[in-house]
Amino acid sequence: MDEIDIDIVANPDLESPVLIEGLPGVGHVGKLVAEHLLEEKESELVRRVYSEYLPPQVSVGDDGTAALVCVELHALTLDGQDVLVLTGDYQAQDNVGHYRLTNAFLDIAEEFGVERVFALGGVPTGELIEEYAVLGAAATTEFVDELEGAGVEFREDEPAGGIVGTSGLLLGLGGRRGFEATCLMGETSGYLVDPKSAQAVLEILQKVLDFEVDFSSLEERAEEMEEVVNKIEEMESQSQQASLPSDDDLRYIG
Repeated sequence: MDEIDIDIVANPDLESPVLIEGLPGVGHVGKLVAEHLLEEKESELVRRVYSEYLPPQVSVGDDGTAALVCVELHALTLDGQDVLVLTGDYQAQDNVGHYRLTNAFLDIAEEFGVERVFALGGVPTGELIEEYAVLGAAATTEFVDELEGAGVEFREDEPAGGIVGTSGLLLGLGGRRGFEATCLMGETSGYLVDPKSAQAVLEILQKVLDFEVDFSSLEERAEEMEEVVNKIEEMESQSQQASLPSDDDLRYIG
């Protein structure tokens, strides 16, 4: 196998498609958005990207068959807007791999006539949050203005340390290649898979691309995660109470 192998599965005729990237990352925010779009809308697999830069492993299906890990691109339509959705279970394992795979993704985007790229991810807050903001970065000031109008926040020096991985490089390399690119990042604790943050990002996408999608399954996942969070908080509270000295213990403190 070459460093990067691209399987051409289908070549649909798409009109002015946009690329939406949702690979695993903080809170799995981008991946949740991509998966939700593929679950809610009829789609067609168009490319599989295999690479030595992905982890050396196979995934095993319910029927026991194994498949080499890859990144996939699916074509779908969102209320008249053609879209390529880039997703998978893994990102590249090193810096060189990130650059080469991202360039391969952009090559495919160019083949389909993509001009706008939406990279999706999460930005960690380090604490549980209730109000979910969506932070952004874009390749042009014009795109910044458009996204601000849709509710995206652009904060100085945030995210701290910049944007890494495929999402960052789609913005950086994509901008250098003339794509109108942005990275939309939902605030998330960073501790757990975060469907609420994914919904916040998806709501921004709806405004920018003018489409509607049902949120029911995301809301159900959010409720499940909330139950998990409540249990964690309860366990932490019980642990803290158990560590406090009793009245009998306090009598021995001089």
